[in-house]
Amino acid sequence: MAPWGAVTPWAATGSIGAAPTLEWFVAADDRWYRPQLEPTVRQRRIDGAPVVETRVRIPDGDAVQRVWSVADAGGLTIVEVENDSPLPFAVAFCGIDLLSARPPADLPVQGIDLPPETITFPVGHRASVRVAIAHTRRARSVDLGSVPGPADVVRGWVALASRASRLELPDEGLAEAVLAARCDLTLEGPVDAAADPAGFVLDVGELVRCGEAAADWIPELVGPLETIARSAQPSLAAALAAAERVALAARDERAAADIGRMRARTNPVDASIGPFSELRRTGSVGRFVDDVERHLARDGDLLPAGIPTRWHGSDFEVHGVPTSARSAVSYAVRWHGKRPAVLWEQTGDVRRLTASAVDRSWSTTEMSGEALWPEPARAPTSPIAVAAAGEPDQTSFS
Repeated sequence: MAPWGAVTPWAATGSIGAAPTLEWFVAADDRWYRPQLEPTVRQRRIDGAPVVETRVRIPDGDAVQRVWSVADAGGLTIVEVENDSPLPFAVAFCGIDLLSARPPADLPVQGIDLPPETITFPVGHRASVRVAIAHTRRARSVDLGSVPGPADVVRGWVALASRASRLELPDEGLAEAVLAARCDLTLEGPVDAAADPAGFVLDVGELVRCGEAAADWIPELVGPLETIARSAQPSLAAALAAAERVALAARDERAAADIGRMRARTNPVDASIGPFSELRRTGSVGRFVDDVERHLARDGDLLPAGIPTRWHGSDFEVHGVPTSARSAVSYAVRWHGKRPAVLWEQTGDVRRLTASAVDRSWSTTEMSGEALWPEPARAPTSPIAVAAAGEPDQTSFS
């Protein structure tokens, strides 16, 4: 999808380029607006889900396009345009045959040079129009008003991604980046095992955490695990833990035991936690998510890089972050004045929890409880604090 809202379907070959592109235009009270050329275009993924909203500024408001896909009628890509302004406008589409919830206007397009197959719809004040690109011929008679709307689709994707872990952080961009990464992984699959064997294993682990059937993946992990075990790369510990989680999810105790023996032979060292300013989602989603989660709980050590200065005074929660292949922790931080209080709950095998960067004197093996930590230092010395403080390096999580 283009930054201005043009939609190009994936061709049968699984690539973009061979298929036509759907373009859209808006006739407002003053002129025609070409989103591709407008400086006021803003685009975002709603809550990190694959539901894309594109806004174009028009007099006294916005033309708001939202694009999402559903499985109804063999698959549909829905394009909805809302009039978020006090005056009516018209929206025009061209480039792809569309299904529509209502017939287009029987008027020629004037004031702009568009192809003859262009269709136009009037859109009243605070109203919307919905069209769809059909993925198969089955969709020709579908009622577009009955398909799930963008809010429903976002909720579905959030629920799917939250099966792995759920992050409610003061840094909303980071939480959305994790959710967006999981959605992309679900749609696109893991990285190539030959090019990035550790990334492949971590991606498969993340897919299984999000609900994919684990058993089918077990044979696929053998070769990549053997490759990374021979190289002893920094991702080995995380990859072995991810592979063991897959085996346990598949209820394959034999495979889990084999992975345990591999860990004993290789004695992997957990990768160090670097600054968020160096974190880039360049390939493996599983590696990216593992990096983020290790800043929140590294084995049983909560917030090993400390509480970011920008988070001071803001409540936050993490749910289901792994502390081993067989255990996870959820915790919430609530502020009592300048002091953070932690409420935690462990699942799976019991682990000793610590918070070495926040309160060196605190530790527990209780499955649940609460404690009051001391006031954290104000200086943003921790890696996560430097990133959260908005340093000039312009950290990106996309």
